[in-house]
Amino acid sequence: MASSDKRKQSLYFPEEMLKEIQHEAARQDRSLSWIVQKAWKIARKEITKFPSVNDLEDDGADDERGKNE
Repeated sequence: MASSDKRKQSLYFPEEMLKEIQHEAARQDRSLSWIVQKAWKIARKEITKFPSVNDLEDDGADDERGKNE
């Protein structure tokens, strides 16, 4: 049986999104980790269709990073 790699990682979510995830975890009697892992597995193929930051033109119009810093 393959062992599972369980590395601890901190993730930061907007407050409202975290509340929604917590609500769904409670509804399904699952952990937050389980909900996020399942969401990633479902969304992964769609997310890989997004262009990388390096693929975007260098006009900065679509780059949200650093806006609030």
